[in-house]
Amino acid sequence: MDTLARERPEESEIGIETAYAWRRLFLSLVLSTIGGVGLWSAVVVLPAIQTEFGIARASASLPYTMTMVGFAFGGIATGRLADRFGIIFPVIGGAVALSLGYLVSAQTTSLWQFVAVQGVVIGLLGSSATFGPLIADVSHWFTRNRGTAVGICASGSYLAGTVWPPVLQHFIDGYGWRATYVGVGIFCVATMLPLSLALRRRTPVPHSAAPTVSMDSGAYRLSPNLMQILLTIAGFACCVAMSMPQVHIVAYCADLGYGVARGAAMLSLMLGTGVISRLTSGWICDRIGGVRTLLAGSFLQCLTLIFYLPWNGLTSLYVVSALFGLSQGGIVPAYAIIVREYFAPREAGARLGLILMATIFGMAVGGWMSGAIFDLTSSYRAAFVNGILWNLINLSIALWLMRQPQMREARAA
Repeated sequence: MDTLARERPEESEIGIETAYAWRRLFLSLVLSTIGGVGLWSAVVVLPAIQTEFGIARASASLPYTMTMVGFAFGGIATGRLADRFGIIFPVIGGAVALSLGYLVSAQTTSLWQFVAVQGVVIGLLGSSATFGPLIADVSHWFTRNRGTAVGICASGSYLAGTVWPPVLQHFIDGYGWRATYVGVGIFCVATMLPLSLALRRRTPVPHSAAPTVSMDSGAYRLSPNLMQILLTIAGFACCVAMSMPQVHIVAYCADLGYGVARGAAMLSLMLGTGVISRLTSGWICDRIGGVRTLLAGSFLQCLTLIFYLPWNGLTSLYVVSALFGLSQGGIVPAYAIIVREYFAPREAGARLGLILMATIFGMAVGGWMSGAIFDLTSSYRAAFVNGILWNLINLSIALWLMRQPQMREARAA
């Protein structure tokens, strides 16, 4: 036994809830923040693309939409890859793809070329590896603090939304969007590849481990497929609602006469408070479970969407955008906790990837839908109402899940 201990002296230092697990979480957060640039660059560059190519608002929203569609499908593929081989392979591939995507995007000469590169290289092959797979990987390294850890890792996409928009807007104003894209491509490969190598250790969770709560418990059987379908629909609906402020706040501020810089700052504020929400919701998940956290976030998001209807002054928009970030930031991490509570760990990457695919589709469809509604009505008011209606679908599913016997058992556990 002593010989075996000497051969593996570091084993107790690299397991679940250890100092190594927290260091790994920090590196995952940094990678997610850098890789998340792919989710927000198309939002910031939207006005410049619309002007350069002389297109309508809905068409200018297509690069963002296709990036999110690619991100959605890529999340499933990279999640399965991470489940089977570990997180390092999809993350290295994502770093290389992001760099190539931004360098190639800077050379495009038409909208459709730009849309194709954004969707396939940046979304599908690049940024998708730095969100869902990293969240699923982090969930394996924690038990008592799983919600907190997942919330921290999931904050990477919002930290990206906090940091990247003002940075991108600054360089776009000074050097143009093409030069800015070249700089982003170089930065991604130079930083992400070294960070990826630090995640080469495999998860300590046994491949055959069972879920925390059985689907067969309670008054009747809640099938895994039904649970997956409901969570997928809920994810799609909540993010159709979520996309209205996040995708169009820059253009909305420009239309109101406040300028794109104000809109970029507002988006940064929204996502900055979203980071606070994600960190707080992770702590809450550890205490009340994923479903209750989902319900609370859905209700508050719906409420703040309603606040956008009567108030469109500059100060009011800053306040409401901050409240919106605080309300909705915890919704997506809640899905990760629900997956780890009700599905086997070996399925976490693929199942969470499917739900996150639905959330990204919701963002993509919602972003395009809001632009189309604006083109039809010359106003974003109807687009906000559309978001509220979709939010009610998510809220209804969360309420239904709360009433199931398995949910009560999970809260007791």
